[in-house]
Amino acid sequence: MTFGQLAAAIDDAFGRWDLAHLHTVDLTDGTLLIGPGDTWDDPPQGRPVGPSDRTKLSRLALGEQFAYTFDLGDDWTHLCTVGDQRIDPYEALGQVPDRPAAYWGWGSLPDQYGRRFDEDDGETPVPPDPRGSDLPAIRYDWGPRPRG
Repeated sequence: MTFGQLAAAIDDAFGRWDLAHLHTVDLTDGTLLIGPGDTWDDPPQGRPVGPSDRTKLSRLALGEQFAYTFDLGDDWTHLCTVGDQRIDPYEALGQVPDRPAAYWGWGSLPDQYGRRFDEDDGETPVPPDPRGSDLPAIRYDWGPRPRG
């Protein structure tokens, strides 16, 4: 697998949908990987630079860390740590995936552009939680609630 494939898995796990942005991977040896492809017109000077979609994850050691940054303008940066032991993908996921896959995590996913609700303009207060009343009544806890 490549760092580019891992970047796609991270972006999928974080629900990113506007993928027309560069990403970088900073390795502890000073190498900077760029993706998609090697299209950055003005990369930092004085560092080895390579394409993330052609650099294999197998160059990492157990326990090694690296930083993945998506969208160099908004700077969504992730500190990534290789596990201290290999896992059995079938045991962790129930299958052997054909690409990197998330198998553990916690927390809520922030919107890629910081929106808190549909049509958020950054100034309007967050509307009250409709507690499912704005959903179709397919489930028992969705749809309009009887007043009583």
